[in-house]
Amino acid sequence: MSFIQHSLLVVGLMSLLGTVKPMLDDRTQAVPDDGLFMEAPVVTDGPANEVARAPGPPVEALSPRLQRALDFVSRRYRVAPEALIPVFEAAQKVGRERRIDPLLIIAIIGIESRFNPFAESAVGAKGLMQVIPGYHLDKIPKGAGEQPFLDPVTNIQVGVHVLEEAIRWRGSLIAGLQHYGGAA
Repeated sequence: MSFIQHSLLVVGLMSLLGTVKPMLDDRTQAVPDDGLFMEAPVVTDGPANEVARAPGPPVEALSPRLQRALDFVSRRYRVAPEALIPVFEAAQKVGRERRIDPLLIIAIIGIESRFNPFAESAVGAKGLMQVIPGYHLDKIPKGAGEQPFLDPVTNIQVGVHVLEEAIRWRGSLIAGLQHYGGAA
């Protein structure tokens, strides 16, 4: 029953944010249309996407879709937008690299951890995307640090890798999401 509730919440969040339609561009027409792959988001410059930042490497502004999602998530989960920005930026970056819709990544994070980067489940799954360290040590990028599963960026990278494997193994986005969520 809990799995069904979580699935409905993911579908509701995705439909609220307008991401149910597959978003393939001309370069990916040969790829199966299972809703997994996405076009590169359009990033615009302007005051709506500007965020005050400490000095450091330049970070690309969030797409308008992700900015709207950030506003929604901030209100829904009562998390300060400033705390969510690195999570959304990581989802946008990893989504672009892996060609997975960043809003799907955000929806999974909402279901799995409610945006708590230190969340830990009864079975030992850790971080935003609730990755089980014992099963996914091979997916940790080099130089990830001592607690890679509690680092939001690394956790998202590993979680998306696990999701991709689940989708490939199960043969569709829905079946892959069910597998990722622990369905038999």
